[in-house]
Amino acid sequence: MSEPRAAPAPAADKQGFFLPDFCEARAVLAIVLIAALLAIVLALARQAAHGTFWIDLARSSAYLLWASLSCAAVLCKARPWLAGKPPRAATLGALGLMVGTVGVVSELAFWAGQAWAARTGAPSSLFPERHWAFLLPNLLIAAIVGALALRYFYVATEWRRSVELEARSRIRALQARIRPHFLFNSMNTIASLTRSDPARAEEAIEDLADLFRISLSDARARITLREELEVARIYQRIEQLRLGERLRVRWKVAELPPHAIVPSLLLQPLLENAIGHGIEPLPEGGTITVEGRSDGDEVVIEVANPVSTTARAVRNGNRMALDNIRQRLDLAFGGRASVAVDDTGEQYRVTLRFPLLTDPAGAGRSPW
Repeated sequence: MSEPRAAPAPAADKQGFFLPDFCEARAVLAIVLIAALLAIVLALARQAAHGTFWIDLARSSAYLLWASLSCAAVLCKARPWLAGKPPRAATLGALGLMVGTVGVVSELAFWAGQAWAARTGAPSSLFPERHWAFLLPNLLIAAIVGALALRYFYVATEWRRSVELEARSRIRALQARIRPHFLFNSMNTIASLTRSDPARAEEAIEDLADLFRISLSDARARITLREELEVARIYQRIEQLRLGERLRVRWKVAELPPHAIVPSLLLQPLLENAIGHGIEPLPEGGTITVEGRSDGDEVVIEVANPVSTTARAVRNGNRMALDNIRQRLDLAFGGRASVAVDDTGEQYRVTLRFPLLTDPAGAGRSPW
């Protein structure tokens, strides 16, 4: 079984800091590729003037790689310090560090050329010959490119944050649509028991209070799979009081990772549909199967129930819960989740498939 990945943290970590983490290998690779491409473009642009493409390419590549990687190393080390500053101060500080680093690299390149010329008695075409004509343009280019890059990082971070906030709002709106329906059904079950069996009605009220505590708080947009299974089991107990022996649920969830995070009220609507459209119309009742497993870096959950011909016709006109779950999974996992329905045989089967993610900070904090 593959190790579960940690749930993606908000795009703007460190109190909304916008500067990427240049310590990551992916960022370093991107810098190397950009520097190499820029060196090729500069060499091609200057080929008509100098006619020495390969020498110009070697000189530009070496300088740009050293300058860009040095800037990345400096920003990597300075990132914790910059993250504690206000955005304006952090931007100015990062820009100053970039310009200063380019200045140091330019000085080293120039004096390395001077040392080479003093040792060999002839200047090398790989090193600059004029000090200020080499240093000042580099500082100006570093200031312009650095300012543009920092502006891009800031705008991209704000855009990602806006997308995340919009997704979070849509998830909560979808959650709000399904919660009243779930609550009313539970209250109707309890109301039917208050006269016939007050003791069981009291147990059902306690179970409903547990459901509120676990999943109906607005602060819990996502919960662990262990908690979600507990919600579904409690709902089963409430329905069991009403349906008795007609309702049987077979749980095959031992292989599910308990700390995986999921949108709350993910399984309960499926269980509610399976009971309402599969078990209730059958005079003899039936068995609902809830089966789950981890498949590589994904979680797969299947809910299956028997269904009669009459119930199948009703089900085709009542897909609100499935559409709601599909939308919430899509928003929560960025299109990497799926909801499949198999309604071809004597059983109705819904299969959920979504990435295996865990929240290292705990499920109590919504990472959306």
